[in-house]
Amino acid sequence: MIATPLTGSDRPSPFAIPADEARVERTVAALEASGIGVVRARDSADARRIVLELIPDGSEVHHGASQTLEVTGLADELETSGRYEPIGLRTRTMDRKTQADAIRRLTASPDLMVGSVQAVTEAGTLLAASMGGSQLGPYVAGAGRVILVVGTQKIVSDLDEGLRRINDYALPLEDARAMAAYGIHSDVNKILIINREIQPGRITVVLVDEVLGF
Repeated sequence: MIATPLTGSDRPSPFAIPADEARVERTVAALEASGIGVVRARDSADARRIVLELIPDGSEVHHGASQTLEVTGLADELETSGRYEPIGLRTRTMDRKTQADAIRRLTASPDLMVGSVQAVTEAGTLLAASMGGSQLGPYVAGAGRVILVVGTQKIVSDLDEGLRRINDYALPLEDARAMAAYGIHSDVNKILIINREIQPGRITVVLVDEVLGF
């Protein structure tokens, strides 16, 4: 779990408060009606267990940079447990100058992509923001399957509120993380909006009743 940022009045940001049960249930119903599977999780430990149960041993797996995956321990588990074939470990041993095309192809179309989003609307729309966009292609169609771990504090009323959550709340936090980790600023250069998934079973959202990620 991350620390809850405060507003100027020392109250938690509304974007950092888990949704109530009625709002969660509306969102679950809307996601499922949009062809997106949903599994509820009590907390980060439960989410980690669920995600790992959804991934068969030996699967080719990729994930982008994600605070949610870091704090749940999923990023480490996917790469170091020995149970899977992590694309990230493979590409980090490749030369980014001479093997750039091969790296691009590997990361663009993994068998299974694990990640998160910055907002999900009560109408069942997912919003994912990125500085570089490398995770967005697999989310859209490149990956065979997609598992998204999402804290219920990311539920918003509509697209407009989702964009405000990205720009006013998530970006400052991600910018601070990027500066600490990489010495560079982050930015919202690309935004993906998923309204519906037409391939049954392709996208699963693990919705967590806890504040996770940005």
